[in-house]
Formats: sequence, structure tokens, C-alpha cells
Amino acid sequence: MQFTVREKDSKEPNAALFMSLEPLIRGIGMALVDLSVFHGNRGGVQVRAVVMSTERGDTGVEDCARAHRLIMPRLELAFPGKDIYLEVSSPGINRLIKDGSEFEHYIGREVKCYRTDISDWTVGILRAVDGEKIVLLEDGKETTLSYETITKARLGSRT
Repeated sequence: MQFTVREKDSKEPNAALFMSLEPLIRGIGMALVDLSVFHGNRGGVQVRAVVMSTERGDTGVEDCARAHRLIMPRLELAFPGKDIYLEVSSPGINRLIKDGSEFEHYIGREVKCYRTDISDWTVGILRAVDGEKIVLLEDGKETTLSYETITKARLGSRT
């Protein structure tokens, strides 16, 4: 797996839905971290959204409930006549980071990255992110990792 940043004009099936929901979620002081859509064999649609508060460090049940109330009407428009199941959650303590665009949400938090250049994990506090690399503060020094060298990444347990 190689990390990339989600493109606004991506051809990924869920990209348009993600891009339409993201400003709504941002409007309530939260960030839409991830969105997965699964179409069932009986015509139903299951949607999983991962959100986090941008105003506070933690994301609680009330935050997820607010996001749920905001997202559901859009899903009903996007999937008319379908049974929709929506699950909204926070990123969780050891979240597997699925794509490079997620890193920007975790600045100031501990991140663990498995690197192809050294075949080992690098753990540090995420300091900066751009479209090509991340910067971790590791034991008092900054380490720059390009997305090309990261094969797996997850949140650490320290914030």
C-alpha cells in the first residue's frame, strides 16, 4: 500500500459523496475523516462515517449523534428508496490510517508509521503534513517521511 492524498476530482466511487458531506460536517466544528459505502445484496446501503471534533481534542457520543443527524438526509437524497444504515464513529485510539489525507487531522497526536526504507516502525508526534510527506517529532528531533516510504500507519496511544 502506498499513501496518497484524496483528490477532490477523484474517480473513486465514494469521492463525490465524501466531498458533498465534508463541508457540512466542517460547518458543525468537525472533520469527516473517512467514509465507506457498502451496497447490500437486498438493495440496502450501509454507510460508515468517521468524524472528529476540530474544536476540542476529543469526540464524544453527542458529536457523533449531531453528525448522524446531519448526514442522514443527504444519504436519503443520494440513495432514494433504499434502506440506509448509517454508523458514525470517532477515529479511535489505534486507528489504521487509510490514506494520506487523514494525516492532517492528527497533527499534534502520536502516529506510528511502518517504513519501507528501514523495514521498521517510526513513532513520533505528527508536526506537519503536506501532499507528499509528513514530519514527526521523534525523541526530540524531526523526522521527515515521504508517503512513498510509508506502507502502514496508525494512531498511537499518546495524544
